[in-house]
Amino acid sequence: MRVGVPKEIREEEYRVALTPAGTRELSALGHEVVIEQSAGAGSLFTDDAYESAGARIVPDAETVFAQADLIVKVKEPLSEEYRRLEPRHVLFTFLHLAPDRELTRALLDSGATCLACETVESAGGHRPLLAPMSEIAGRLAPQAGAYFLERAGGGKGKLLSGATGVKAANVVILGAGIAGRNAAAIASGLGAHTKVLDTDIEALHTLVRLLPSVQTLHSDQLTIEEEVSKADLVIGAVLVSGARTPLLVSEDLVQSMQKGSVIVDLSVDQGGCVATSHPTTHRSPTFIKHGMVHYCVDNMPGAVPITSTMALTNATLPYILALADKGVVNAVRSDPTLARGVNVMEGKVTLREVAEATGNPYFPLEYVLPIDY
Repeated sequence: MRVGVPKEIREEEYRVALTPAGTRELSALGHEVVIEQSAGAGSLFTDDAYESAGARIVPDAETVFAQADLIVKVKEPLSEEYRRLEPRHVLFTFLHLAPDRELTRALLDSGATCLACETVESAGGHRPLLAPMSEIAGRLAPQAGAYFLERAGGGKGKLLSGATGVKAANVVILGAGIAGRNAAAIASGLGAHTKVLDTDIEALHTLVRLLPSVQTLHSDQLTIEEEVSKADLVIGAVLVSGARTPLLVSEDLVQSMQKGSVIVDLSVDQGGCVATSHPTTHRSPTFIKHGMVHYCVDNMPGAVPITSTMALTNATLPYILALADKGVVNAVRSDPTLARGVNVMEGKVTLREVAEATGNPYFPLEYVLPIDY
């Protein structure tokens, strides 16, 4: 199969969907890899490195889409990318369709088969492709929060760790999944008073075993209101696979916080769990609303593209190989985890959560593509 890797064109997205090492693996199995010129530059991977690994460098994205059957990307396609999609294409990337009806409609109209990395999920709920990006985003969140709590960053001027004889900052993390656990590890490691809220008691048990210094609380509306109102830093790390993130922090609750507190909403790419959130960029990462600093960069792992690109390829490569070796039909028929990643096929939405969030009819994948595991 011919695998295409276009350069990411989203503002300040420095990641690339495939490393030279991943390219070598595909080439060794007889697949042709077509990579847009300078696609890896943001992650410090040169065209020469890709060519040495067996790739063919082409001058632009239009050539990549014209020549490749399987398109692998990092972020959801923008308008100049999705208009190049055809029914013969298989697109494999992070899509986050739930809050984006326009993109969903464009993908339906293209006729392409579109798999979302974030909804590739096992029967036990493990999301192998989302996990590395959630880990990185979780670890970055307290760093960003600590910086923007500083007066120069727009915050109240409070050190996350406190000082001898001075209280540390209060950090409240909504969600005890991978992102929340990693955020808690860094925040508590920096010396902050750290609390994690979740409705999943097992997830809280796991966190207690890993991080005994972190306080865990069952997440209900009253507890959220009590803890968020006292927090210096709130980290939203909530995820519902494929669906829009539930709003847990109302605008009134944001207004109740002490001025200069910081909100880092990691779930903003799925709509956000804070009512006042909206996506920001690395170049302009924050805004002030009701006196609170909001950090809502929706491609947060892109801040560390070398680490993120390598971690992402480590996770996605087995699935890219399966799609290239078997074709999309046989690949999803043989792997229920990968099948869960199919969001759009033959002009139909095949994931219930996306259909409900975007107002489109839902067609089970078994309806579009008979599967017998």
